[in-house]
Amino acid sequence: MMKPPLCSLNLTLAWLWIVLGFVSGMVLGLFFHREDWLGGYASFRRRMYRLAHISVFGLGAVKLLCWLTGQNLRCAGSLVGMASWAFVVGAITMPLCCVLMAQLPRATMTFSVPVISLLMGGGLMLTTVLREPAEPLMPPVAAVTPGPASTSDYELRIKDYTDQPSPTT
Repeated sequence: MMKPPLCSLNLTLAWLWIVLGFVSGMVLGLFFHREDWLGGYASFRRRMYRLAHISVFGLGAVKLLCWLTGQNLRCAGSLVGMASWAFVVGAITMPLCCVLMAQLPRATMTFSVPVISLLMGGGLMLTTVLREPAEPLMPPVAAVTPGPASTSDYELRIKDYTDQPSPTT
């Protein structure tokens, strides 16, 4: 069964971002012990690098949730497609804007791109979820209502049990 390309993009980007979160954490972790690194722990510059790092993880998780929701809704509808692309734009631009802000603190308006795209993606996904009933990923288990067992049914179950070889001890 072939998956729609948008669903594959969501899953691929989600796991790529999670791995990049690990890698960026490793790189930042190489220098965190130095108190003066990037101006010290509380400096604006260092806070922006930390925000970039955590945004990669967080937006990877958002993409994973987007993929799971798309699977549950069978990736139906143009709203899911628009939401997915909005999340792609937000996932790429948020860490870039954080790093840019760390270097150029006056570039605050660049945050409008990831924030607006992520708000749009979230709003579109919420609209889709509220409008379309979700299909369960697994079919429901049929309820079995036991009826009165006849004596012969009971005897057959006992016979099947007693005919099996006993384990050796």
